[in-house]
Amino acid sequence: MSNASDTSPVPDRAAYSAVLLRPGPLAAISLTLVAALVTGLTLYLWPQWSHNPDLQHGWFTPLIFVALIYEARTRGTQRYLQPSGLLHVLISAGLLTGLVLLTAGGLYMAALEWTHALVAVMVTSAFCALLAAAWISFALASVRLVPFNWPAGIAILLWLLSSPLPPGTYGTLTHGLQAGVTSSVLSGLHFLGIAAVRHGNIIQLTNVSVGIEEACSGVRSLISCVYAGFFISATLVRRPSARAWVIAVAAPLAVAMNLLRSFTLTLLAHFGVDITGTWHDVTGYAIIGVTTALLAGLAIFLDRRAPGAIKREETLAQPFGSGNYQRSQWLVTGGLTLAIGLVVLIIVNTRPASNTGRPAPDLAALLPASFDGWIAIPSSELTQFSAQLQTNHLAQTTYNRKTSQGPLEITVYLAYWPVGATPVSQVATHTPDACWPGSGWEPKSLPAPRVPLTINGRQLDDAEYRQFTQSGFLQHVWYWHLYNGRVIHPEGARSPRQLLLLAFTYGFHREGEQLFVRVSSNQPWETIERELLLQEIFARLTKLGL
Repeated sequence: MSNASDTSPVPDRAAYSAVLLRPGPLAAISLTLVAALVTGLTLYLWPQWSHNPDLQHGWFTPLIFVALIYEARTRGTQRYLQPSGLLHVLISAGLLTGLVLLTAGGLYMAALEWTHALVAVMVTSAFCALLAAAWISFALASVRLVPFNWPAGIAILLWLLSSPLPPGTYGTLTHGLQAGVTSSVLSGLHFLGIAAVRHGNIIQLTNVSVGIEEACSGVRSLISCVYAGFFISATLVRRPSARAWVIAVAAPLAVAMNLLRSFTLTLLAHFGVDITGTWHDVTGYAIIGVTTALLAGLAIFLDRRAPGAIKREETLAQPFGSGNYQRSQWLVTGGLTLAIGLVVLIIVNTRPASNTGRPAPDLAALLPASFDGWIAIPSSELTQFSAQLQTNHLAQTTYNRKTSQGPLEITVYLAYWPVGATPVSQVATHTPDACWPGSGWEPKSLPAPRVPLTINGRQLDDAEYRQFTQSGFLQHVWYWHLYNGRVIHPEGARSPRQLLLLAFTYGFHREGEQLFVRVSSNQPWETIERELLLQEIFARLTKLGL
C-alpha cells in the first residue's frame, strides 16, 4: 500500500474508504490465510454445532463474525495503533501462543479424538490467538484494514463461546447447576405445600419422578445468553458502562430463567402433564429467546439513556516506516502459514488406524444366560448408550439369589472397542466415577482405590475399586480397562497432563483393541469370589486378557 495518501491525519471519506479496501500485498496474503483458517475452523466445529444442543448458536458464528468485522469497519470507533515495539511483541506472542496451542491440541487429539471437547477448545483457542495477532497487524496505522475497537474484539471472542467447554469445566459447571436447580425447585415445591423428596438430581413427587438432567441444568441457556450478551454489547450499545451492564446481567438472567423453566415443568408434571418431548423442547428454546429479547431490551434502554450521541472518533495515527510495516506483515504471514502447515501435519499423523484386529468377541456368550441357583436378568437398555460410548459391543447381566445372610446380587458389565474405534482416554472417561453420581449414587471415600484380587486361586490384575451408596444401599464396584489384552490404569483421564501422557504412552494411531469389565455387588469381594458363577465368568474372560 502506498503511504502517499496518509499525509493528512484524517483523510476525506473517499480516501478513507479506499485505504480500507486496498490492503498491501502481504496484508492481502495474511487476509487470505485468515479466511482459510476461518473456513477450516467452521468445518471443524460444524459437527459440534449440529450434534451438541449446547452449541447450536454456533451455526450463526461465521455470519456474525463477518457482520461484526463490517460493524467494526463502518460504525465502530476507527482506532488505529501507533508504532511501538510492544505491538511486535504482542503479535509474536499471539502467533507463538497459537502454534503452542495447536501442538498441544495435536497431542490431545492422539489421546482423544478430533471431536473431543478438550481438543476443540485447544484448536479454537489457537485460532483465536492467531486471529488476534493478525488483527493487531491489520489495525496498524500503515494498514488500517480492521480498526482496534470493541466489535472487532468480540468477533474473535465469540468463536471461543462457540466451542465446547473443557470436560472438567463442563462437568463442574453442569453438576453445580444441576444441584442448584434441584435444590431450588424442591424448596419452591415445599413452599407451595407440594410433597416432594430429593434423590440426587431426581425429585420424587407423589405421582411421578422428575429428573434434573444435564440438559436441564441451564448450561445451554447460560452459554447462549452470554454469547448473546457479548454480541448485543458490540452492536446495540456504544458506551463502555452500558456494555458492561449487558454482559454482567447475561449470566444471572440465564440462570434465573432456566430455574423458572425447571420449576414450571416440575409443576406441570405434578399436575399430570407429560413434560417430555414438546413441552421440554419448546420451553427450552423459549427461555433462550426470552432471555435474548430481555438483554436486547436492556441494551436499547441503556443506549437511550446516554446523555448524547457518542462522538465517532477517528484517530488515524501517523504511519510506520516501511521497514516496520514490512517486518510486522512478514511476521504475521509467516506465522499463519506455519500454523496451517502444522494443522496439515497433525491431521496426517493423527489419522485413525485401520481396523486390523480380530473379530469382536461375543460378549453375551461370556455371561451365562442361566446358572444353577441364580436368576439371570440380562439388560436390554444398553443400546441407548452406544452413541455416547462409541461402540455397539455391550453386554450386562444381573444375577440374584437368596443366601442365609440375605439376598446376593452380582452385576457384570462388558464393553468392547475394536482397533481404531476410539482412543484410550475416551474409554477412560466413562468410568463409574464419572457416570454413577449422575444417577443418584454417592461415592464413598476409600483409602485404597486400587486393590489386588484373586478368583479361584488365580491372581487377577489389580482392579480399580469404588463404593457407592444410594438410599442406604451399598454397592461395591470393581473394574478393569484392558488395552491390547493387558490391564492399564489411565489415572486422571480428565486431567490435561495425564491425557498428554496417554498420547505418548498409547500412540497416535489407536492400534489396540479395548475391553472394559465392571463387576458390582452388594457384598464384598471376599464373599463373592467363592461363588462358582463368578469363577465361571472370569474363566471365560481369561482369553480376553483378564
